[in-house]
Amino acid sequence: METTAISGSTGGNNKSTRSNKILYKGITTGVLILVMLIPTVFITDLVQERQQRQSQVVKEVSSRWAQAQTLTGPYIYLPYKEVSLDPDKKPSEVIRHLLVIPDDLYVRGRIEHELRQRSIYKVLLYRASLSDNGNFSFQLPKEIEAGLVQWSDARICFGLSDFKGIEEKLVIQWNNQPYELSPGLPADDINDKGLSAVIPLSPQDLGKSIAFHLDVKIKGSEMLHFVPFSGNSRFELASSWPNPSFDGNNLPAERIVTDSGFSAKWAFSKANLPFGTVLKDFKFDQSALAFGVTMVQPADEYAKTNRSVKYAILIIGLTFSIFFIVELMQKKPIHPIQYVLIGLALVIFYSLLLAISEFLYFDNAYLIASLATILLISLYARSHFRNWKSAGIFGAVLTLLYSFIFVLIRLEDTALLVGSIGLFVILALTMYASKRVNWYGIDSAAPVPQQG
Repeated sequence: METTAISGSTGGNNKSTRSNKILYKGITTGVLILVMLIPTVFITDLVQERQQRQSQVVKEVSSRWAQAQTLTGPYIYLPYKEVSLDPDKKPSEVIRHLLVIPDDLYVRGRIEHELRQRSIYKVLLYRASLSDNGNFSFQLPKEIEAGLVQWSDARICFGLSDFKGIEEKLVIQWNNQPYELSPGLPADDINDKGLSAVIPLSPQDLGKSIAFHLDVKIKGSEMLHFVPFSGNSRFELASSWPNPSFDGNNLPAERIVTDSGFSAKWAFSKANLPFGTVLKDFKFDQSALAFGVTMVQPADEYAKTNRSVKYAILIIGLTFSIFFIVELMQKKPIHPIQYVLIGLALVIFYSLLLAISEFLYFDNAYLIASLATILLISLYARSHFRNWKSAGIFGAVLTLLYSFIFVLIRLEDTALLVGSIGLFVILALTMYASKRVNWYGIDSAAPVPQQG
């Protein structure tokens, strides 16, 4: 009787000890999962550093080529004299000016993109050929007499962001006569930079419709914007670049985007604009009305790599969990150092992905980095558990995980929905696999002790 009691007590202690070991090992594995997330912070910093380097290269190349362009005009600068009384009640003359914008403006253009290679980076540049047509028709405000206007100093102006972008001299056809625009603006109400030319105007031109035509060949970087500085205006753009971003406060009324390029149309009327065609004491914020297109490069390798790093806890956590379950089922314990090595292999995946994606397309880089990681961990599992079945399990699970993460990276609007459903399914499968683990070390075949 005493021998049996002692034996039963010893068996219970063994089971309790084994249960405690499983608990401690589980806690250690959880801590290791959190510890292995620390290197992912350094990977994120590395991604941001490389991305900043790319931005610096783009900025450097763009500054030598031409910056993003915003075009305004043409419009007329018309000075006039204003007579007022000074503090001594003596009349004095002050030179002020009017700004006259076209009644109608039609801009049609085509953008040709250029990809310039600088080191390992590609910089997106463009050349644009634009044709501006329209007409001016205006009357002076009632408080300004025609005799006070300095008609001989009238200038037609055209605003732009970067002079380096001008590829050919700008010659405007004004009333069927050519006038070459030269750098410099008579006033900065609308633009800080631009070109202008003296044009013939007289009181007899009031109320008449004067036509103009201007061909513009300009280059810039990524973005081309316009300011609809006209009573009624239409803009049409086309390009062979397949990835446009229509931005500004006005989206195209019509647009077509295909793999072979895009076309877009904007239309404005006097009812859309908060000003008339003759402007006095006018201060203008271009950003309030500017619109156009940004020729964006598809989500680059840095953005995608950064998104993939955010799922590191899923990859590391599930991989460690599966190793933990398999070692309990096969009773072949894995040392914490081995877990660290496995975790480092999972973290180095992101470093490989970043490095390879700078030379290959992201999809190809992801395939190479994931296959290398899956093969390494599967062979490591084979060497530890001494059978190919375990290696196959790890290979299959990691393949599914990396495929799942790749799908999430490619998705945009439905990423949250698909990710949540996928995580639920993964958790369910993990819970199903864990039910086969004898967590407390209880032998289900052992007889239940009888009392009495």
